[in-house]
Amino acid sequence: MKAWNLLLLFLIFSITPAFSLDRFILTADETVIGEILHYTVSDNETLLDIARTYDLGYNQIVLANPGVDPWIPPKGLRLVIPKMFVLPPESRTGIIVNLPEMRLYYFRREGENLVVYTAPVGIGTEGKLTTEGLYTIYHKKEKPYWHVPESIRKEDPTLPPVVPPGPDNPLGDYALYLSREAYAIHGTNRPWGIGRRVSHGCIRLYPEDIEALFPLVPIGTPVKVIYQPTKLGVKGNTVYLQVFPDIEKRFPDPILEVIKQAAFLEDLTGKNLLLDFFKVRKYIKKADGIPRPVGQIR
Repeated sequence: MKAWNLLLLFLIFSITPAFSLDRFILTADETVIGEILHYTVSDNETLLDIARTYDLGYNQIVLANPGVDPWIPPKGLRLVIPKMFVLPPESRTGIIVNLPEMRLYYFRREGENLVVYTAPVGIGTEGKLTTEGLYTIYHKKEKPYWHVPESIRKEDPTLPPVVPPGPDNPLGDYALYLSREAYAIHGTNRPWGIGRRVSHGCIRLYPEDIEALFPLVPIGTPVKVIYQPTKLGVKGNTVYLQVFPDIEKRFPDPILEVIKQAAFLEDLTGKNLLLDFFKVRKYIKKADGIPRPVGQIR
């Protein structure tokens, strides 16, 4: 137990992220951003360390490197760092949280540019997933107090009614409150939960990500929570497919979703998409979160 506690303290305090809240300038017709990177494991590193360094969630780095022990990856192993993302098939406005991907996107105008900020998130446990739909940011708070819901106090009667700001507060140092259902987008005092199903429905970010996001998001910003494990996107003349596990088993035939998104992209680009459905089926089965080329624009 002592060793476990020491490891958790190491994860909280000793990691210096190289990335936080990635920012991309968008073009009108491209919907794939970033690139695939690689990293060679050093002594005494875990996948959680490396994920946080590159601003990835636990789910992303584990899916992209199957079979690798997340706690003791072999020294010298070359890892895939999946820093390439297909944008959600949604209007480019406000915040979008994609639950199966466990990732947040924030679209906003900066001068003449439309930019997107993106970061990994922790989401609700089974039966407590954030309700899909539209919200707005109605309140922002630095150093928030956590008013513990009665439902959570029933699960853990040792909790007080209110937890003040500080290291024991699961909201972290910043909170963006949503307009209904007591949800918030907030930080965390347990960063190893990013990219996992750990919350009671709120959206958790790494401390460094929420610190960067907080001043950028005005009150009134729209928030859309979606459930989209399969995303189709375009970069140049290439069509990419990014697939995450269907954690709630909602899509018995994901091919139909690919066809719908192909129609969306054809409307966006004004061009025809030619898809290789052998590759589409292969990567749907793989569901490793890495964008893969599956077709061309004609």
